[in-house]
Amino acid sequence: MAAQRVILVTGATDGLGRRVAEKLASPGTLLLVHGRDRIRGQAVVDAITASGGTATLHEVDFGSLHAVRRMAEAIAAAHPQIDVVINNAGIALPGGRRRVSDDGHELTFAVNYLAAFLLTRMLLPCLGRARPSRVINVASAGQSPIDFEDVMLEQGYDGMRAYCQSKLADIMFAFDLAEERAGSNTVSASLHPSTYMDTTMVRAAGIRPLNSVDTGAEAVLALVNNPSAAISGRYFDVQREARAHAQAYDVAARRKLREISLELTGL
Repeated sequence: MAAQRVILVTGATDGLGRRVAEKLASPGTLLLVHGRDRIRGQAVVDAITASGGTATLHEVDFGSLHAVRRMAEAIAAAHPQIDVVINNAGIALPGGRRRVSDDGHELTFAVNYLAAFLLTRMLLPCLGRARPSRVINVASAGQSPIDFEDVMLEQGYDGMRAYCQSKLADIMFAFDLAEERAGSNTVSASLHPSTYMDTTMVRAAGIRPLNSVDTGAEAVLALVNNPSAAISGRYFDVQREARAHAQAYDVAARRKLREISLELTGL
């Protein structure tokens, strides 16, 4: 009997993450559903169960690195082999008011990037252990270079810049991880799933949706199910390989981001 595939989807209680989790549901897959709302999270678990799949809920606010750390510890203890980590959870705060996480970090950077960085790095011992694994970072075509003199945007804060910076950081992390794990059983890739999908985040920003979440979900699934290790260290625009912002290819910039991230997350 084949071993059950274990897949973690963060931000899986709404929008793209929920649709990805629903499409991945199958009798041979255990889905680890992450979200910060228990009611919505349980609804996803129930939907997966009703379709013949298996799922467990991890109710965690990514605005707290302490909570992320506890989540990672619990998952690692329960699942010595994790097949796929889909770092999808994210927020967008287009308004002008800067907000901070429980740890005092700019909130968008903390939720969209630092939480994924900490969670993934803590789960690395579980990746590629018994069979090939992969990490998929959901990023965006909107990317802004990181100002290492003001990573937390304390000067001249702009919500869109904060979002675009966090998404470029996700791509840089995926590139870094691919290089670090080269030749191993783990691959790492990132993607822009689709432009202005019909999600709560897009509608709340007053933007008219241009694409369905199904388009984005299919792009994510294409990377999850692609058997080739050649996707590692690559960035995709929907389902086509593309070039990310130039800073993503700057080795010194990626090293600086890695050093800052290790310090901020206490790794």
